[in-house]
Amino acid sequence: MSTINNPSRTTVRPLLSRESFAPAFRRRLVPGALVTGALVATPVYAQEVSVPGIHAGTLPAVFAQSEAGYQARHIQSRKFGAKLQETPKSITVIPEKLMHDRGASSLADVLRTTPGITLGSGEGGTPTGDRPFIRGYEASTDIFIDGARDYARGSHATFNLEAVEVVKGPSSVLSGRGGTGGSINLVTKTPKLDNFFGVTAGYGTSGQWESTLDGNYPFSDSGAFRLNAMKMGGEMPGRDGVDINRWGIAPSIAFGLNTPTRLTLSYSHIENKDMPDLGVPFANAANPGRRTPPKVDRDNYYGRRGVDFRKNAFDTATALAEHDINQHFTIRNLTRYTRTLNHYLMSRPTFDHCTAGAKGLCATEGPGAQFTRKDRARWRSTQSLINQTDLFGTFYTGSVKHNMNVGLEFSKEDVYSKEISGTPITSRKGELDSLYDPNSGRNDAYRLNYGSREKDGDIKTQSVYVFDTMELNPQWSINLGLRFDQFRVQNTRASRKDSFWNYQAGVVYKPVPYGSIYLSYSTSSNPSGENLGQNGGADGAAGAAQVRDLKPERSRSWELGTKWDLLDQQLSVTGALFQTDKTDARSTDPLTGDVTLSGSNRVRGLELGVAGALTPKWDIWASWSWLDPKIRHYRSGKNVYDGNQMKFIARQSASVWTTYKVLQQVTVGGGVTYMGKRFVDDVNNYYLPSYWRYDAMVRYDVNSNLSFQLNANNLGNNEVYDASHVGLFANVGPGRSYMLTASYKF
Repeated sequence: MSTINNPSRTTVRPLLSRESFAPAFRRRLVPGALVTGALVATPVYAQEVSVPGIHAGTLPAVFAQSEAGYQARHIQSRKFGAKLQETPKSITVIPEKLMHDRGASSLADVLRTTPGITLGSGEGGTPTGDRPFIRGYEASTDIFIDGARDYARGSHATFNLEAVEVVKGPSSVLSGRGGTGGSINLVTKTPKLDNFFGVTAGYGTSGQWESTLDGNYPFSDSGAFRLNAMKMGGEMPGRDGVDINRWGIAPSIAFGLNTPTRLTLSYSHIENKDMPDLGVPFANAANPGRRTPPKVDRDNYYGRRGVDFRKNAFDTATALAEHDINQHFTIRNLTRYTRTLNHYLMSRPTFDHCTAGAKGLCATEGPGAQFTRKDRARWRSTQSLINQTDLFGTFYTGSVKHNMNVGLEFSKEDVYSKEISGTPITSRKGELDSLYDPNSGRNDAYRLNYGSREKDGDIKTQSVYVFDTMELNPQWSINLGLRFDQFRVQNTRASRKDSFWNYQAGVVYKPVPYGSIYLSYSTSSNPSGENLGQNGGADGAAGAAQVRDLKPERSRSWELGTKWDLLDQQLSVTGALFQTDKTDARSTDPLTGDVTLSGSNRVRGLELGVAGALTPKWDIWASWSWLDPKIRHYRSGKNVYDGNQMKFIARQSASVWTTYKVLQQVTVGGGVTYMGKRFVDDVNNYYLPSYWRYDAMVRYDVNSNLSFQLNANNLGNNEVYDASHVGLFANVGPGRSYMLTASYKF
C-alpha cells in the first residue's frame, strides 16, 4: 500500500484496532520498524494518509516481526499492488509464528502440512532436495528467495525466514518461466532499528537437537546489523540411525533505514549433511497385485550407514538498494549471486532384479525376499547471477488511483558436474540384500575418483514487466499484468531460444469494506529445458529438463474467489474455484516417436482457508484443497495415458492448526493433517496410501524473556510416505517425535 498521491484527498483506513495487539508487539512499532528493502510478512497497517515531507519508503505498510498471530494482510512482492484481501489470486502465507508453533525447521516440514501441495522425490539422477508440486504441477525450480529465483535443487531451512508465501495458479507473469501451478517465495529476516536478541535450544526424540540465534543491533539512527544462525543434529524419528546434520548462518546489515535511500547487504550459508535416505523399495513387476509400499518395518534403513553421504550447500549474497524518488515513487534494485553444491553417494533400493512373470520370492515377497541396492553418486554445482530493477508507486488519472510496478530482470544460471568413479558397487546390476532385515551397517571399501569440473549448460533470461492495480472506486478495482521473457537454454549438445508473453487480468468487487469477490485469468509458459540439470530421464516425454526443438508449453487458468476479514477483521476467510488447462504439452508422436506438443492436461479445484484469531486468546490456521488432476492426452513412448489422473497429486488434502491461551502463561495447541492417496506412475497402478497426522504443542511462558515449548508430532505414529520417484521406492516421513525447546530473548 503506497501513499495517497493527491494532496487534496486524505483517506484514513483504521484496518486493525490498537487493542488487537499485545503490548509487547506495540512496543516494537517504533520508527525503526518502518523499513523497506526485503520486507517481512504479517504486516500491521497504520493510517493511509498523505503527509508532505514523509518519504514514500516510510509511510506504506508497517512490516514488523510477527507476534500478532497467523493472519497476513500483505505479501512481500510490490507487483500485486494491493493487500491480500484485494488481490485476485489465491495466496497462502505461512508466517514465522505458525512455523515456530508447529516446530517446523525445514521447508519440507512447512510444505508437508500445506494443503494443495504434495512432495516429489529425487532418485540420484534427478537430484534430491525440495521438490514441491503445487495444484498438480511441479514447482522445484519455482522457489524464490525475496522474489529472486532459487534455481538449484536443495533442502531449505526456516531459521532465517519471516514467512513462506505460496502463490497459487499460473504465475509466469509474476515470476517468469514456469509457475504453472504456482510458486513459493521465502521471505528472509532483515535488520531493524530495534535492539533484540534471542536464542533457542531444543532436545527430543532419537537424540534430535536444535539451536538457533537471532540478534539485531542498531549501530546508528539509520543502520542496523542482524545475525541469524542454526545448528541441528540427531536422528530422524522413525528411521533407525538416519543421521541429521545441518547448520546455517545468515548475517545482514542495513544502512539508511527510515531515510529516502536504503541499502541492505546480506549473506547466508546453509549446509546439510543429513544421511541420504530414499526410503523403502516399492514397485515389483513380479508382484503387480501389491499397489502400495511393502509391509516392512518402518525403521529399516535400506542404505549403508558407513558409506552413504550427502553434502548440500547454499551460498547466497544479496545487495538490495531502494531510493524514494519523491513522495510517490520508489526505485528498487536487487542483485544476487548464488552458488550451490549437491554432492552425494547414496543407495537406491528397488526390486530391479524382479521381472514381470518371475516366480519364487520375487512373486511372493515371503521370508527371505530380497531387494536391489544400487549406487547413485553425483557432484553437481550451480551458479546464478540475478539482477532485478523495479519502479513502483502510485498516481491518479482523474479519480482512478493506480498502484504501478514496472521492472526489468536479467539472470544467468550455470550448471556444472564432475564424473565420479570408484563407487562401492561396481556391477550395474547392483547388490542384493534382505528385504525384511537389511544389513545397513556394512562398510564397503571404496575410493571415489573425481573428474574435472565440466559445464553441463546454462540458462539466460531477459525480462520486462508491468503491473497496474487500478482502484476505480471503493467497491471496484482492476488488476492487470504483462510480462515479456526472452529465454535461452543450452547444454553440451543442443540449444534453444524462445520469446514469450504472459499476462494476468483480474477484477475485484468489494460489497463491504471487509470482503471481496474476484474473477481472474492468468497464463504461464514452460519452455524446453527450464529444469536443466534438475531432472533425470524417468519423467518421460513430459520432462522439462531436456533441451528439445520445441516451443514452450502453454497454460491458462481462471479463478473465481472470495476473501473476507471477519471478527473485527482479525480472521481472514478465503475460498476459490479454479481450472488450469495446459495445452501444447510435451507428448510422444504415435507415428514418428518424436516428442511433440500434442499433449494436454487439466486441473480443476476448490480451496478453502481460514487464518487469524477467533478470540484474543484463540488463533487458527486451516486450509482444505480438492483437486481433479486429469491427463487429457499424453503418450510416452508407446504407452497411452489419456484419461488417467496426473501422478504425485492428491485429490484431497487438509490441515488445521489452532492454539489457545488457557492461562496467562500457558498456551496449548493442536493440529490435524490429511493427505489423500497419490498415484506415482502415469498408468495409475502404484500409489502412496492416504494418511492422517496428529500434532500437539504446549508452551509455558515463565516471564517475558523465558519460555518452554513442547511439540509432539505424528502422535499416532501413523505410516507416512512423503513421496516416490515413479514408483521405484517410497520416501518415508518422520514417525512420532517429541521436542522440548527453551527460548530466551531480551
